[in-house]
Amino acid sequence: MELISKKIIKDVPQRKVKILQFGEGNFLRAFVEWIIQDLNDKGAIDANVALVQPMPMGRVKELADQDGLYTLRLEGIDGGKKVKKSQVINVVGDTVNPFTEYEKFLKYGESDDLQVIISNTTEAGIAVDPTDTDFSVCPKSYPGKLLALLKRRYDHYKGDKNKGLAIIPCELIDNNGDELKRCLNELAAINKMDEKFVEWVNTACHFTSTLVDRIVPGYPRNEIEDIQKETGYIDNNVVKGEIFHLWVLKKEPYIQKVFPADSTGLNVIFADDIKPYKQRKVKILNGSHTAMVPVAYLCGIDTVGEAVNDKVIGKYVRDFVFDEVNPTINLPQDQMTAFANSVIERYQNPFIRHELMSIALNSTTKFKTRLLPTLTDYVKIKGTLPQHLLFSFAAIVEFHKGKRGNEDIALKDDPAYLAKWKELWANFDGDYKKLAHEALAWKEAWDMDMNTIHPEITAQVAKYLEAIEKKGMRKAVEEFVNG
Repeated sequence: MELISKKIIKDVPQRKVKILQFGEGNFLRAFVEWIIQDLNDKGAIDANVALVQPMPMGRVKELADQDGLYTLRLEGIDGGKKVKKSQVINVVGDTVNPFTEYEKFLKYGESDDLQVIISNTTEAGIAVDPTDTDFSVCPKSYPGKLLALLKRRYDHYKGDKNKGLAIIPCELIDNNGDELKRCLNELAAINKMDEKFVEWVNTACHFTSTLVDRIVPGYPRNEIEDIQKETGYIDNNVVKGEIFHLWVLKKEPYIQKVFPADSTGLNVIFADDIKPYKQRKVKILNGSHTAMVPVAYLCGIDTVGEAVNDKVIGKYVRDFVFDEVNPTINLPQDQMTAFANSVIERYQNPFIRHELMSIALNSTTKFKTRLLPTLTDYVKIKGTLPQHLLFSFAAIVEFHKGKRGNEDIALKDDPAYLAKWKELWANFDGDYKKLAHEALAWKEAWDMDMNTIHPEITAQVAKYLEAIEKKGMRKAVEEFVNG
């Protein structure tokens, strides 16, 4: 069996490189390249991608050995049916390791074909490295590399404002486009760069902020032999992803013109404001994960799939999402319903095993960021308390007792938080209202005293704690769900 290449995959289209992408990892190849492939296949663009390796260690050589070709495996639930499909992605037209090919990298700044910069260099990638001061060698940081490329472009085209680029970061931080632009300005100031160049970066280049969403498990090590038998070739860069995908980009006219990613029917949205979509993802997807974990795990369940397929836990999760989360998000309800249903489908994906204990990592902070906003927003909008969310909070308190039956729970959190949970339970004297009050009043964790949110919150949490303690989680949640 031979390595995948253009000798095996015939008639690969020839396209100009119009997109430079910082990052060659699993997510971008299973998400952005797949979208670019669709745009090319449907005639919306005619563009290949040059992949830039942002770190000294990476996989651009492996991809170059395969002529930039690789197999994408998408698996999941789509419209209620199990789907498993593979396709060859052929849009990688070049690869660049700037640490060993710095001049080749900078030459892309001179390209008249280049229009778009895309990046995903992890959440830590968009940050200023004040030691990036010698641009005669490859800068260490992503902002440093991008600034060097833009400076080469500015100099080559003598400051022509028509030669600015569309810059589309996909890093998972708030306002990633604004933050990247801020980092470029800060690094330019550290290097005392020409003010006219800095003005060109800020006015000629076109930045947007984005939200990305697709689960990408990566290289399917346990299935690779079957995939190779199916495809008939060796591929060292197979990447596996789920069917679901969402890309929300803040509207920017130039970017929408040169990169019309919403034009082929994929789940790509150019929006006036991406904040509601971020709230939707965090509150529904991440929030329901955090609400589900202590309830399901203390019922003896270990994975997300088992949890949502359990008759009681599945109903608990659905009711939480549809009745308590959806009303707190300012998007059309038909969109909210569709997204919520897609989340449940993703949870049921039989091809992905998502351990509840992996979600339980840092669960104290996750309650604050994922569930507390829903709690306060719900009370503000409805004037009443979201009972499923309060039951989940009681379950989080119980979870941090550290026992599932006779089994110790491997709690993983900030040591100070774990010490506080241990102290709360060590001081517990059978007074559930006191325990609830102390847990809710924990300002170091919640940045507020949650007892003040609503007059009945302390009593409600105490009631659920007592039910869980005296009846066990399975019986308590059954009675809760069935009313």
